[in-house]
Amino acid sequence: MRVLIIEDNPDLAANLCDFLEAKRHDVDAAGDGITGLHLAVTQDYDAIILDVMLPGMDGFGVCQRLREVARRDTPVLMLTARDALDDRVAGLECGADDYVVKPFALREIEARLRALQRRAGGKAAATLLRVADLEYDPALMRAQRGARHVHLPPIPLKLLETLMRASPRVVKRSELERAVWGDEPPDSDALRAHMHVLRAALEEAGETTLIHTLRGIGYRLAATP
Repeated sequence: MRVLIIEDNPDLAANLCDFLEAKRHDVDAAGDGITGLHLAVTQDYDAIILDVMLPGMDGFGVCQRLREVARRDTPVLMLTARDALDDRVAGLECGADDYVVKPFALREIEARLRALQRRAGGKAAATLLRVADLEYDPALMRAQRGARHVHLPPIPLKLLETLMRASPRVVKRSELERAVWGDEPPDSDALRAHMHVLRAALEEAGETTLIHTLRGIGYRLAATP
């Protein structure tokens, strides 16, 4: 795997580089947001490790420009010392695919990178899925609501596919976590953050609610509550 690390803490960046290189990954590193964005746009990487607090341009700005300006879909794992839900949601909404809160274990970083790579390169069943005016093509990984294209990063996209395949039944939280993270779900409220991103993308002003929450149980995707 070819990985770009954008991290301004030299000790942390060195530790990440040494660990990933020992695992036979090719690693590049940048110490500020502007240099990191330049590398991310001009080079091809399998994944990017992106810190939030960076000189020159913060991680949110880097990720947003990577997605909206450069139109790059390279999986992004965001590193943050912030543990508030709003901060994690902000990272996901600007285009990050996953996040890890500092401090973290180096083994977890590699495991999450491999999971992102699998999801980005995985082949889905080709059957077109439909619920109300929402369509999802697993082969093209393309979602559309009415005439509007729905832009989603890989994890919310996987949640969408899982919910649509199960519709109209309720999908338990544990089932959704297993579909995304396998047998090693995160110890945080990551699912809730990704569901927030999915709901915001699917349900713009005036559109019928499709995602329904059953508190303490899970979620269902259907045209009616």
